[in-house]
Amino acid sequence: MLNMGTETAIGVQVGLRQAEKARKYLSENNILRKDLKVSRDNSFIYFPVKEAPHISNSYKIIEKEFEINEIKPKSYKEIVSLPGNLKQDLPTSYDVIGDIILIKLPENLIKYQEEIGKSLLKTNKNIKTICLTQPVAGELRTRNVEVISGEKRTKTTHKEYGLTFNVDVKKTYFSPRLATERKRVANLVKPDEVVVDMFAGVAPFSIMIAKYANPKVIYAIDKNEDAVKSARQNIKRNNVLDKIEVIHTDAKEIYRILNQKNAKADRVIMNLPFSAHMFFTSALEIINDNGTIHYYDIQKEEKIQERINELKKTAKENRAVLKNLNVRKIKTYAPREFYIGLDITVRKNTPM
Repeated sequence: MLNMGTETAIGVQVGLRQAEKARKYLSENNILRKDLKVSRDNSFIYFPVKEAPHISNSYKIIEKEFEINEIKPKSYKEIVSLPGNLKQDLPTSYDVIGDIILIKLPENLIKYQEEIGKSLLKTNKNIKTICLTQPVAGELRTRNVEVISGEKRTKTTHKEYGLTFNVDVKKTYFSPRLATERKRVANLVKPDEVVVDMFAGVAPFSIMIAKYANPKVIYAIDKNEDAVKSARQNIKRNNVLDKIEVIHTDAKEIYRILNQKNAKADRVIMNLPFSAHMFFTSALEIINDNGTIHYYDIQKEEKIQERINELKKTAKENRAVLKNLNVRKIKTYAPREFYIGLDITVRKNTPM
């Protein structure tokens, strides 16, 4: 926020009791100056105006010094100081998780990360920490995270749709951009469904479903021990202990575990970008006939159909057919690369 001092300008002096009526008139007629602050004393309100208005004689026209309104930059790009034409390479978007911003920078901007971090802090009043991040990698879905400005921490509390999640952005995966998708899936869950969240992370999908639907049970699976600990905290915090069972294991073990419980899944969530296809056979093993798989991936636009064909081939090899396959581009990940979601109905026990 930049305070620019004062400016001498014409204004309207109005008695305290007449102030609201005068404000409304000046605003409706586009006379009130919004770049200057309204001032007052014990007897009068002073409105800065663009020109002397034609109003009641009881409103006195005066000339005085008004404070200039603080200017709030619309974007960190407006205040960041970079040489040459580097501003054009600044990211237009970033993830906000609780009071932490995660931003990815191109190689040519890395050495300016501190300046960029400070600018982000100045233009986001509720943010306490800025982190430089690399893409999510591996089955544990972790990423290299470096604090470049603000408080030196990676733990935060994130809220969405009335739910609260503890997240350590360095040790666990969480995407705030999937909030609408999580709520959409929760709205599709029918009463008494058995749901398997194969890569649950800190359990945002599982908790959203438990809170806004009425499943029989949700099995929240994750291989990452830190994610499992956070998931258990979040389940307790959101009062859904009776609906979710957290299992710390590799997703490929889920068939054996459900078999021991004599259970099959009516709905499977596969949110493991880049690698979900490697576990598709495991999902087919546990899904009921006519069950639904919500499959997520990150793909270049020209590779989406290739991935779909691969999933269909895997299904055929497992005596299943994929029906009602609905593809949605949820968000842009990189130029011509998308975070996609597939809603898949699985028909089983069909002839080879």
